[in-house]
Amino acid sequence: VQLVESGGGLVQPGGSLRLSCAASGFTFSRYDMRWYRQAPGKERELVTGITSTNVRSNYLDSVKGRFTISRDNSKNTVYLQMNSLKFDDTAVYYCNALDRRYGNTYWGQGTQVTVSS
Repeated sequence: VQLVESGGGLVQPGGSLRLSCAASGFTFSRYDMRWYRQAPGKERELVTGITSTNVRSNYLDSVKGRFTISRDNSKNTVYLQMNSLKFDDTAVYYCNALDRRYGNTYWGQGTQVTVSS
């Protein structure tokens, strides 16, 4: 089982990034997918999620209107489009897969997003 995030990097405030999380080794279409983030010195927090049936869950208040989650089951990939990035968005972003029926869950290794001028 693998979840491999990509797309992170250094961006100026107001810029955009699109994170990708490529899954392998499990039936991607059966899993809810989530993006979490963890800033230095802070706890990991849930940013948003999307169910196996493509229903988006609530977004973290601080990212509403700026971030959008999507998935492509044909590519076993989930995305996080991040626009109007702010300094406070700086964090390591993690991809998570959850099978609600059986409780299986998997994590990616994370990708660093740094918002700096």
